[in-house]
Amino acid sequence: MYVGAALAVGLFDRLSPAAVAVLRLFGAALVLIGWRRPGRGAWRGRRLARAIAFGLATALMNVAFYEAIARLPLGTAVAIEFCGPVAVAAAASRRPRDVAAVVLAAVGVLLIADVRWSGSPSGVLWALAAAAMWAAYIVLGKRVASGGNGVDDMAVGFAVAAVLLSPLLVVGGEVSSALADPVVLLLAVGVGVLSSVVPYVLDQVVLRRVGRARFAVLLALLPATATIIGLVALGQVPGPLEAAGIAAVVAAVALRSRDGDVDPALDRARLDGRLDRGE
Repeated sequence: MYVGAALAVGLFDRLSPAAVAVLRLFGAALVLIGWRRPGRGAWRGRRLARAIAFGLATALMNVAFYEAIARLPLGTAVAIEFCGPVAVAAAASRRPRDVAAVVLAAVGVLLIADVRWSGSPSGVLWALAAAAMWAAYIVLGKRVASGGNGVDDMAVGFAVAAVLLSPLLVVGGEVSSALADPVVLLLAVGVGVLSSVVPYVLDQVVLRRVGRARFAVLLALLPATATIIGLVALGQVPGPLEAAGIAAVVAAVALRSRDGDVDPALDRARLDGRLDRGE
């Protein structure tokens, strides 16, 4: 995911971050549609509505995240964005350790924000917006995965969201020359595959097998991997306070109790029961 993000940063001098995010979505949608070829049932009714909601949440998460990493180091933006998964995980339980995890995550984000607010308050706000959309991605992604056709519905959702957000392609930058450059388009497809197709398909596989809270816990390594990729690929070295904040967020997610998840088999049984009743 973050190798793709590092590639995306290289496109920001040709296109706006939002435009790069939409190109990423188009690239991912083309690959997924070509691979899965969703049937007619994926393009109508409640299933379509659910897929579109998921696709838009994912697309807006990516737009906000790219706007954030255009202003903040990669690891820093991911650590702030992690408020979303931590909130989803903590909402599944009221145990003391879960409350402690939320507090620890808040401390980590405050440490990072204290360092970055004076230099880029907009970057912090974009990262927090990405956090909200990441929470929506987990909740809606679980519903899509539980429906039994997660990857097909994801392909449909990405395709519709890419079309709806296509006006963002003309925001900032030399759009016509950039979009006519085959290298830019090739990089956009590469970013889409690395940052969307591979990780999001794996997300759908995992979400069918575990609950939302445990899925959020399993994301604990992402701030650390983002920091490493930022250091190696982009030369972004976190300062002491930023490093402490990132470590606090990782510790918070690891601390979050793994109890409180609904058994995914029960989730599917309940869904099947609702479908049988015509709900």
